[in-house]
Order: sequence, then C-alpha cells, then structure tokens
Amino acid sequence: MSASERSSSLTHLARLGFSGLAEADALLGELELAGIPRESAMSAAAVAADPDEAIGAVARLARRDEKALRALREDGQAWRALWALLGASTGFADFFLRNPGELAHLKDAGHSLPSGEEMRGSLLEAVGAEGGFAADGGETAWVALRVRYRRMLARIAAFDLLSDAPVDHVPEVAARLADAAGAALEASLAVARTRVSGGAAGAGLFPREQVAQAQLAIIGMGKTGARELNYVSDVDVIFVAGAEEDALAELGESRIVDIATRLAVQTMRGISGIEIEPPLWEVDANLRPEGKQGALVRTLDSHLAYYDRWAKSWEFQALLKARPIAGDIGLGDAYVAAVQPKVWTSAARENFVDSVQRMRERVTEHIPAGEVSFQIKLGPGGIRDIEFTVQLLQLVHGLSDDRIRQRGTLEALDALVAEGYIGRSEASAFSRDYRVLRLLEHRVQLRHLRRTHLMPARPEDLRVLARATGLSDSGPGVWELWESVKREVRDIHVRLFYRPLLSAVAALPEDERVLSAAQAHDRLAAIGFADPAGALRHIAALTSGLSRKATIQRHLMPVMIRWFADGVDPDYGLLAFRRLSERLGDTPWFLRMLRDSSAAAESLTRVLSGSRYVGELMEWIPESAAWLDDDELLRPRSGVALQQEARAIQARHGSVDEAMRSVRALRRRELLRTAMGAILGSVTIEEVADALTTVTEVTIQATLRAVRPTVVPPEHDALDFSVIAMGRFGGRELGFGSDADVMYVYRPNGVDPQRAHELSLKLVAALRQQSEDHRVPLDLDAGLRPEGRNGPLARSIDAYEEYYRRWSLSWEAQALLRARGVAGSVKLIEAFTQLADRVRYPERVDEQGLREIKRIKARVESERLPQGVDPARHLKLGPGSLSDVEWLVQLLQLAHAHDVPGMRTTSTLDALAAAREAGLVPAVGAERLAEAWRLASRLRSANTLLSGQTSDVLPVDRKKLDGIGRLLEYPPRSATQVEEDYLGTTRRARRVFEKLFYG
Repeated sequence: MSASERSSSLTHLARLGFSGLAEADALLGELELAGIPRESAMSAAAVAADPDEAIGAVARLARRDEKALRALREDGQAWRALWALLGASTGFADFFLRNPGELAHLKDAGHSLPSGEEMRGSLLEAVGAEGGFAADGGETAWVALRVRYRRMLARIAAFDLLSDAPVDHVPEVAARLADAAGAALEASLAVARTRVSGGAAGAGLFPREQVAQAQLAIIGMGKTGARELNYVSDVDVIFVAGAEEDALAELGESRIVDIATRLAVQTMRGISGIEIEPPLWEVDANLRPEGKQGALVRTLDSHLAYYDRWAKSWEFQALLKARPIAGDIGLGDAYVAAVQPKVWTSAARENFVDSVQRMRERVTEHIPAGEVSFQIKLGPGGIRDIEFTVQLLQLVHGLSDDRIRQRGTLEALDALVAEGYIGRSEASAFSRDYRVLRLLEHRVQLRHLRRTHLMPARPEDLRVLARATGLSDSGPGVWELWESVKREVRDIHVRLFYRPLLSAVAALPEDERVLSAAQAHDRLAAIGFADPAGALRHIAALTSGLSRKATIQRHLMPVMIRWFADGVDPDYGLLAFRRLSERLGDTPWFLRMLRDSSAAAESLTRVLSGSRYVGELMEWIPESAAWLDDDELLRPRSGVALQQEARAIQARHGSVDEAMRSVRALRRRELLRTAMGAILGSVTIEEVADALTTVTEVTIQATLRAVRPTVVPPEHDALDFSVIAMGRFGGRELGFGSDADVMYVYRPNGVDPQRAHELSLKLVAALRQQSEDHRVPLDLDAGLRPEGRNGPLARSIDAYEEYYRRWSLSWEAQALLRARGVAGSVKLIEAFTQLADRVRYPERVDEQGLREIKRIKARVESERLPQGVDPARHLKLGPGSLSDVEWLVQLLQLAHAHDVPGMRTTSTLDALAAAREAGLVPAVGAERLAEAWRLASRLRSANTLLSGQTSDVLPVDRKKLDGIGRLLEYPPRSATQVEEDYLGTTRRARRVFEKLFYG
C-alpha cells in the first residue's frame, strides 16, 4: 500500500470512529489474513459504538475460533449484530471468548426481539426441564442456564443496538429483559427441584414426590414486576409457599415451607452463585416481610397476616408492581389478588403521603457525595424522581379510581393523563425523559455487563455513550442533554410530588409554634446544650413532617430535651438519638416504646447522653433500643446461650469470612448489652467483668473452630492446639477496652514437630486476623508468654515444661497465676493447667524469686508510667490502684497457695478473700484493697464508656470527671467528689500494700 493510500485508509478509519488508527489498521490486516476482507470489517465497524473495542474483540475471536468467525460473516445481519455487541459491551466480548460456539446463534440476532414464551422454552430446554424438574441438578446445569440466558440477552441487545430509534424501543426492550429474568428463574427453579430431590450431593434432600407437591411462587417486584428491567439489575422477588389441600394435610405446612425455602435458596444460587460462567445478576429477596431479618419464604396466609399487622407504607408502595414471574403461577396470582386491595387502600393510612416523600428524600441523602452529579437513577432529576411521583399520584388517587392502577411507569403515566390527574405536557415530558434516562442506564450497564447507574466521567466514555444511544453526535452533547433532562424532571417532580405536603403545612394551627427560633436557641443554651443551633437542627429533623413518628416525637421532645439536658453530654445524646431514630424509621415498636414507656425513653436519653461507646454501637445495632423496655434483656446472656448461638451461626454460613462477620456482630451486640446494663445499674462491676470475659471467650472459641479446618489439613488433625487466657482475661476481670492477654500451646500427637509448630503459628495468625474488629477492637496480646515479646508465639506443651523447669523467671511464674484455658483441646488445657499449677503453686517458697518480684514492681512504678502523667491518677499503675492490689495478691499466692487451696484461683478478689480467711491479710486491709480494686476497675470502664476510647488515666477535665461520676451513679456536678473518693481510697489501699508487700 502506497503512502497516499495508507493515509486515505487511516482517514477513512477516523471517519468511522476509530481512535487508535495505527492499531486498527494493523488489526484489519490481521483479520485479512484470517479470511475477513478489510472492507467487510470496516463496513460492520460503522455500527459499533466503540470501533476500537470492537475490532480488538473481533481479532481476539479470530485467534480463538477463526472458522466460526468466517462462518458468521456470511450472514450480513449477524455480522452487524456481532460488531454492534462488541462495540457496546466488553461483557459480551468476554462471553463470546469464553463460548465461541455461541457466535453461530447470532444469526437470529438483530431482526426482532425474542418473545417471553420463546425465552422460557429455550432456557428450560437448556437445563433439560421436564415436568418441572431439570435433567441434571449439578453445576453444569447452572452453567448451561447462564450461557443460554446470555444468548437470549445478546439477541435483545443486538435488536436494541441496531435499532434506528432505540429510545422509542426502551419499554419493549425492558419488558423482554424482565421476561428473560422470569424465564431464568423458572429454569433455575427446575434445577433446584432436581437438586433438592436428590440431584446433587449436599443440597439437602427431600423425596421427589414431596418436592413436586410443594408449590413455590416467585413474585417479581420493582422493575421486574413492572416489566421495566435493566440489562444488569438486582431482580427483586418475594417467595410464596403453598400446596394443594391434600398435600398440605399430608405433609404439613412446616414441611412445605422447608421444601420451598430450600428451593428458593437453590434457585437464587443458580442465578447468583459463583460458577465457571459468571453470575447473571443478584436475586434480591429483601422486600419480603421483615426484610433481611424475616423468613425467606412464607405461606400466603403468613404474608397476609404480616401485611395486616406490621407492614409499613413503603411496603405497600413496593407491592404496587408485584407480578408472578416464575414457579406456581396459580399461587402467584392468588398472592397478587390478595395484596392488591391492601395496596390500593394504603394511602388511607395515617401520614402516608409524608412517609412516601421522606423515603424519596432518604434515597437522595444516602448517595455518596462524589456520585450525586453522575447518578442516573437515584440522584435529583433521575429515574427515581419520575417513579416516586407517578407512584404517589397512583396510590393517592387509585384509592377510588381503579383506572390508574397500572404496574408500569409509562402505562401509569398514560392512565393518569387520561383521567386528568396530570397535565398532558407534564406527562409527555415525563414519558420522554423517562425513556432517555432508561436508555442511558441501559447503555452504561451494557458497557461491561455490570450493575451501575452512573454516567461516565471520561470524555472518551461519553463519546462512546453518545454513539451507543444515538442521542447526540458527541460526548459533550450527550452530557448536556442529560443535564437538561435532569432539570426538567426535577422541576416537574417538585411541583407534583410535594403538592400534598404544601397544603398540609398550610393547615397547621398557629398554636403549635410555641417558641420562635431565637427563644428556642436561648432556652437550649440555658438548660445545658453547648451547641444550641445544632440542637435546633436535630429537633427540627426529628419533629418536622406529618408522619406518626414526627407526631409522637413532637409530643415527647419537650420531656426528652430535659432528660438529655440532665445527662452528661446533651449535644451528643440528641445527635445519637436522631441517628438512631433515622435508622429505625417508622418502626412500630420503637415509636410505641417511646410513647408508652417513659422509663424506657428516659433510659434511652441516659445511655445516649452518657456514653459515646454506647451511642456509636447503637447506631449499628438500633434494635438494641428495645432492650430498654425489659430489664431482663439488659442482663448479660449466659455463656451456654452464646456458645449455642455462635455454633448455629457457623452452621448457617458456608465460608469463614461470612461466619466471622456474624460472630463479630454477636460480640458487638453483647458488649453493647453489657454497657447499657452497666450504665443503667442493672449489672455490678463483677457481672460486667464476667460478661465481657464470657463474650471474649465465646468469640475466641468460635474463631478457632472456624479457622482450624482451613489451616490444619485432615492428615494433621491429631494436632492439639489451645488458647490460654492470661492477665485480667484469665482472671475473668475484663473491663471495657481491655486487651485479651493470651498464650498459645500445642501438642503434636504424632505430627512432625516442625510441621506442628508451623501449623500452630498459622492458627495464631488466622485467629488474630479473623478476630479483628475495627468497630470494637479485640487485641489478642501474647506479651505475657515466656521470654515476653522475644519468645516464640506458640510452644509445644513439652517446650513449656522444659522452659519452666530450666529457665523460668519469677515474673513468668507470677503471670501463670492467672493462666486459664479458654479454647481448643480440653485435654491439652488440662495438661497445661497441671504444668502451670506446679510452677505457680510451688511446694517450697522461692525467697529469691519473691524478692525479684518486689524489685520488678518497684521498677514498674518508676519506669512504666507514661511520661507527664500524675502517678496518683493512673488507674492501673498508680499507688493503691489495680497493680498494687494484684501484685500483692499474686505475691501471697506464690508464697502460700500450695498450703491454702482457696488461693488457687485466677480471680484477684477470690484469692484476696481466701488470704483474708487464712489470716494472711487483716480484714480491714482486705476490705480496703478490694474497695480500691473495684473502684479503679469501675472508673477505668466508665472512662472508656464515656469517651468511646480506652484510657487508664483519671481525667483532669472537670466535665469528663463529672461524666464518669454520673456513670458511677454520683449526683450531677460531682467531679471533685469522684476525685477525692478515688485518691482517698487508693491512699488507704497503698498503706496496706506497702505494709504487706514490702514489709
């Protein structure tokens, strides 16, 4: 090719839309060698939104299956369809590279859309379905289903992309996408029936005849139900179980629900689980009664009972689009028929309009700041503005007019304008803008076959989007069009959506506005709020609107404000209450508790204004507010109950990460329960320590159970491994913010010693990793092991025995006084305990060792205290504080526990009581030591509860001291009294300590 010919060719490529001209020219040459004429490729490239992507993908396909590509070129329409797909979607390029045999099926693409019946038949054929059961219940059936689904999807996309006016075909394309989703669920359900009835090991088996008798209806919700689905979107569903009367009588409702639940789980897995062929989309069942917390599958009667008693307004709004899409259609039709009357009477519920408006606002508020200007779906002027406006108008006017009861947004718009509820110009603008927004959404999802609702930011991506939609000739043009659509949609939305609110606000009586803003500001400042302006904003957010929640809180707020003002930190308490209230929304039990139980409401203000530790945890566990209405729920749960729950969690979850997320949630919940009980005086300091220790033990035990199978291979299962609690953990004396001191021990039991050591270290690493919690840290501190931080993290029982026999130092024997096995092999724990007893309860007193402990204690007092901290204020290392009491008791144990059995305990106070009974400590001295230990422990925990941060120093700040005092049930403004009580108590304890320890 001459230079001029080459230049002309490159110019032609640029006109076709190529950017990388040299690379495109080279790839065209490569295709020519593969038997694809240059002109044929260049002609087809004209239909590609991104010709560079398209030609690259075609070249890769040629390298993979040259013959299939040449065969496809013979069909002009199929050839254009391929280039259109590859130029608009890297996802389809990947699909055809994985499955080059699918290229042959593009001969049907681009001419027309496949019908719902055709897709359902094709997908059922792919899994060999007959009589509701697939031929194979294994993973191969799921792979076949996914490949066939994407074949159908390619046909839909090809028609869409090759259309002269794709914006006009949006409703039709969206409807076929919803039909494809229903067909996929139907095929996956057929596979699920085979799996559940014995077609795949491990699926959980039921007799085939029982599976056949169990009915499962899959109800499409949202865009699926309305036949308005995207290319890649969560498919919202609700599962309904049932059976014919004879089957119900024979099997019982519980059995039917069990089978249906297993079918639902396997159906979802077939669509969304990880297989060789990637998942299709997420099956989202969170619109079911009680959301994620509710049963996955219910009977029709159970659904109706929930909707009659508990459902919120938004749930009826969601049900507006409910439609049977798979499974037993008769049962699905019965479900829809039963809920429809409830949907169309929901607008009569109190403050329904306000609740719908607030829900739309919450959606906008939760968009990340960086995404707002790119959000096609959720942002201001986006798809949601149109949908919410249409649905609100439908629900309000559909109460008495059944002519506007449509599922689809565009059909509903047509009905609303026909019946005079919306102007023709507004409806026309909404209809046109809705199609434009949906087309943009379709194209950005097609790009990588990935769920997204964001406009691209890069100019080159906008250029491709403009070509893919046909809405503009350039990237800036498509962006400008989108901005104009957003402005128009937002304007119409505000005018229509807030009409009812404006009239309601105008009707409010004047006497409800008791104080002006200035008067309210001054009042809040006077009663103790440091930021009255901020408090006013929180109060406005809590009480504005016409919802039931706002009404109840308007009545309660004057009283609650006073309670907050009486608390330690009124400003934080009010902020935390607002966050909690927003998390709980219109939850009936929460509003009922606030209204009907003044004690619970007051307790809520007390814990929120008194503890950032509690406030931050309650935001993540809002249901904990219910505990305030039942004193028993504030009591720590038993170790047995927590163990059972932890084991149940691990049985439910297939992966370690999933199980440990739930175990960490269990730990946070129980820490919160204990903290709330401590603040409200429901539990003593001893009970707090025991509860915190118990939940830490359960967490470590559950973590070890979870990680061991992933670390220790079956051939080394004889290896014993245990966790030994040390320090305050071993003494069952943990406080809020305490580390968990531990040691690790193993016994090879025939495993190669070096291999046993390596596996034990891996167990330690896995324990640390899986127990990490950024919300409430759990630090497994192994610093008390032999040789301290210089020693190996884990030792064999024999190595421990040799070490303690030959090299053990006095402080290491002292550390063992609180050693207690908490997790792992029981036999190994028993062996370690016997070893520890020989070291920590020696038959003969080591006078030199006792002198060394006294020397170390003196050094700790002079060297370990943080620089600049007043020693008298250090709750752990200061004179007369925790360290003095514990070291004295431990010295006595080393000297006398062999002869005084009662002192053979890891508990400081129990050992002190035994020493007193043995006459080793005077009664008055023991009382003073115990008093100092309890007070220092309580102050240490209160310090953490107040600030949410761990600290061992009694604050100097008077406000913080007062806050700590309030948590310890001192009256307000008791900072000085708290300080004096602590300093006096520790002075008295120090005198006892010096007399007994150094004397």
